[in-house]
Amino acid sequence: MKTGYQLTFFTLQSRRHNGVNIADWLEEIAQHSGINGVTVTNAAKGLGHDGTWHSASFFELADQPLEIIMIADEEGCNALFTVLNEQMPNLFYTKTAIEYGTI
Repeated sequence: MKTGYQLTFFTLQSRRHNGVNIADWLEEIAQHSGINGVTVTNAAKGLGHDGTWHSASFFELADQPLEIIMIADEEGCNALFTVLNEQMPNLFYTKTAIEYGTI
């Protein structure tokens, strides 16, 4: 058993940071921070912090909500947030203390 954090970032398919898709950018930053497990989940619909609904339509996927979930130990989490605080990508996130392992 290990202890660490579950980090969940909420964004849209269309979001970019420095010209790169935000989910791809976060995956790369996570790997450089020593976080090897990243899951990106497409959501059908989501209510944004601005109070508007976002969803993928038949013709347009750009507004589709995404959840980017990572499990990180203390060191990886600190390394990731050092980069995020420097880059300021304007992402909403949750950070939950967890136990994790493999059975």
